[in-house]
Amino acid sequence: MKTGGCLCGAVRYEISLELTPVTFCHCSMCRRWHGHVGAWAAVDRPGIAVTEARGLRWYASSPKVKRGFCGECGSSLLWDEDGEEKMGVCVGTLDEPTGLRPKAHIYLGSRGDYYEVPEDGLLRRNELRT
Repeated sequence: MKTGGCLCGAVRYEISLELTPVTFCHCSMCRRWHGHVGAWAAVDRPGIAVTEARGLRWYASSPKVKRGFCGECGSSLLWDEDGEEKMGVCVGTLDEPTGLRPKAHIYLGSRGDYYEVPEDGLLRRNELRT
């Protein structure tokens, strides 16, 4: 069992199934959402339960995707895409130890111009995305 939540505690969740390794998303939407690179893991939907939801709000970032955040402290928390078996979790909101390992950098073609991505041996995909 893993747990996590927002900065102020108005949103808490539990993860009861295995999380995927971490994917670092460099697209402009994730950078705006996180304030820098998005760091995501995913879990099968039955494996996540929100245990404190008083601050949970949703923003529809596209017709098929909504992003969960805390309406009180502003923490980015969740990614929910219609029709997907898994839900994304912002790994920075997990309580430690997470036990997670990195997997990939994606959308490097739209990364910010203010940083370099290290050659860290992870899978690298250069898709372009806004």
